[in-house]
Amino acid sequence: MKKVERINVMMRYINNRAHFTLSEIMREFNISRSTAIRDIREIESMGMPLVSEAGRDGGYFVMHNSVLPQVRFTDHEVKALFIAFMATRNQQLPYLRSRQSIAEKLLSLISETQQDDLILLNQLLLFEGTNPHNPDLLDLSDLPHPMVESLFQMLLLDRYLLLTIQEEEEIQSYPIYLLHLHHEKSFWIIEGFDLKEEKKRTFPADQLIDVKPFSPKKRLGEKEILEKVNTGKERVNVVLELGPEAIAQYKKYHLLRVSLAYTNPYQTTAILKTYVNVHNPEELAEFTNWLLFLGRDIKVRELPEEVVQEIHKRLDHYSM
Repeated sequence: MKKVERINVMMRYINNRAHFTLSEIMREFNISRSTAIRDIREIESMGMPLVSEAGRDGGYFVMHNSVLPQVRFTDHEVKALFIAFMATRNQQLPYLRSRQSIAEKLLSLISETQQDDLILLNQLLLFEGTNPHNPDLLDLSDLPHPMVESLFQMLLLDRYLLLTIQEEEEIQSYPIYLLHLHHEKSFWIIEGFDLKEEKKRTFPADQLIDVKPFSPKKRLGEKEILEKVNTGKERVNVVLELGPEAIAQYKKYHLLRVSLAYTNPYQTTAILKTYVNVHNPEELAEFTNWLLFLGRDIKVRELPEEVVQEIHKRLDHYSM
C-alpha cells in the first residue's frame, strides 16, 4: 500500500474509533513503530485533532470523535494551485517530493472534467525553464542542491547557524545569524550576519557542505544584529527614476540588493535607490550591464562618474 493511500485509510480507521494505540496501528497496517509515529504526526498536521494520553496503557483519541471540516477547493482555486506548480518547475525549490504528493492528492479529489482541464493547461502553458517536449506536471528533474532542504529544516529550528562552505580549494566555517534566503536564476543565496566579523555576508547555497545550529556563549539579539546591519549600510550613490518600460525590465531581472519604491498607485513610475561599490570591478561591471538592460526609460538623479564612464565605454564598443 502506497503512503498516500495508507494515510487516507488510516484517517478513516482512526476517526471511527474513540481510542487507539500505536500497537493497534502497527498491527492493522503492518508497519514499524517509527513509521506509525510519522504517519500519526502527518495526520495531525493535516488537521485531525488527536489528543495523546500518557502512561503505560496510553494512546490517542480523536477530540469529539470527528475531524475538522473538510477543505474544498473551487474550480478556479484548483487551477491556480496547478498553474503555480507549473510556473515553479525547474526553479531548484526545496520540498519537491512533497509538492508531487500534494499534486497527486489534489488530482484524486477533483472530477475527470477538471483533470482534463489541467491536462490541457499543462500542454498549452509554457513557463521559463519548462521543457516543451516533456512538460510533465510532476517532473522531478529540478531537484535543488541536496543541502538546501537541510538548510530550510535547520532555519525553522534556529536562525543562528554554523555554515561550512567550500571556497575554491579550501573549506571555511562561518557562524551567522540568517537574515534572508534569496532565490535568483534557479540558485539560492544565503544572506546572513557574520557573528564573528559582525558584518553582513552572502554565500551561494550550492557551496554549502554542512549546516548545523550555532550556540555562541553570548548571543547577539535580533534587535542588536539588525541595528549593526543598518549601521553598516553603505551610503546611497545611485538614484534613478524608472518609467513603465524600465519597470517591466526590472521585473524580468533585478539585482538582489536593489528594490523599487513606486511613486503612483498604478505602479508605472518608481524610484530606485542603491549603492554601487565602484572600486570593485566585478560589481561595477555587473551593475553597468544591468543598467543597460533596463533600457532608455530612465531618468538619472544621481550616478557615480565611474558608472557613467563604464556605460560610455560599452556604447562606444557597440558602435564600432
